[in-house]
Amino acid sequence: MGLAGKRILVVEDEPIVAMCLEDMLQGFGCEVIGPAARLDEGLSLAASEALDGAILDVNLGDARSYPIADFLGRLAVPVLFATGYGRADYPDRTGVRLIEKPYHTEQLRAELTALLG
Repeated sequence: MGLAGKRILVVEDEPIVAMCLEDMLQGFGCEVIGPAARLDEGLSLAASEALDGAILDVNLGDARSYPIADFLGRLAVPVLFATGYGRADYPDRTGVRLIEKPYHTEQLRAELTALLG
């Protein structure tokens, strides 16, 4: 399954990481929605845009991106969490798709393909 044309919400509070992620997604042919750096921005985009998937940094300053994931889950939009803290940070969220930072292009492509397939 190709990623070209897929609309992917990006929520990432580190500007350099967000720019790199945006470049990777555009290289796959995806349309990037965002990036949003704060929880309220991410929720606003999630509510106002048609999305095929989302990549959410878990930690957004003093907030977590879980409310965005929960909202998108109700819309059946698949979510890939990105974190530098590993899977141990998610004891209450089974079945969470997670990519650990730092990730590389082919790792991201494989995770997105699995997420959206």
